[in-house]
Amino acid sequence: MILYHGSKSIVKFPEIRVQRYNKDFYFGFYCTLYPEQAVRWAIRFDGVGYLNEYVYTPESSLRVKRFPEMTEEWLDFIVSCRLGHAHDYDIVEGPMANDTIFNYVQNFADGKISREAFWALAKFKHPTHQISFHTARALATLSFVKGVEVRNEK
Repeated sequence: MILYHGSKSIVKFPEIRVQRYNKDFYFGFYCTLYPEQAVRWAIRFDGVGYLNEYVYTPESSLRVKRFPEMTEEWLDFIVSCRLGHAHDYDIVEGPMANDTIFNYVQNFADGKISREAFWALAKFKHPTHQISFHTARALATLSFVKGVEVRNEK
């Protein structure tokens, strides 16, 4: 399986970096099946970045959590991660809370909207894909293929 990672640099050796805020699936190295999505990640700050490509080889001994779609379990998992609660999965895969859905999740987490209101708002949004690697063993399933510069063409 081919996965993509958008970044400010070529990333031959992926690593897990602790950031100043918690992401959907907690701290990890995030990739996607969709190159267009990774390009958006790469150019989001100043219009220039790198699209990194990897071959992902699943390893059956790893603990993997998959969310095929947005569900109650997915929402609760993301809220928990964003509140700073770690999990014990090596890899987590599922829908990404895009910019709009991110705001809805944050409003739900902050108690500003109800669970029912979240689902009513999110119903017509189409989330994207993410797969996050949370351990060194998980990162070992990725093999770097190439990195190419990308630019905002607008």
